[in-house]
Amino acid sequence: MKCKLLFGITLAAASLLILPTLSSGAEDGAALYKKKCAGCHGASGEGKPAMKAPALKGTTQTPDQLTQHITTGEATAKAPHNKGISGVSEAQAKAIAEFIKTLK
Repeated sequence: MKCKLLFGITLAAASLLILPTLSSGAEDGAALYKKKCAGCHGASGEGKPAMKAPALKGTTQTPDQLTQHITTGEATAKAPHNKGISGVSEAQAKAIAEFIKTLK
């Protein structure tokens, strides 16, 4: 009986520590997108033609492709995407990519 109670309490405590981290990923992605991407690509991912910044909402790129684009860039792309976005870790890039995929 005591073991079951102890296990239940441990499981509950662990879930309180883990679940906010899992659910905050999308929120972190949204905040990071707003800080690092929205200035050029628009708050809703609509793009800004005057800046020649493409729309991101509805992109066909996978989250992995977006993550790689954010972290390493592409030599043929225009700045800032000709190299990785400074100050963005791979985990942050993945959160941004996941957020981008939610834009409709």
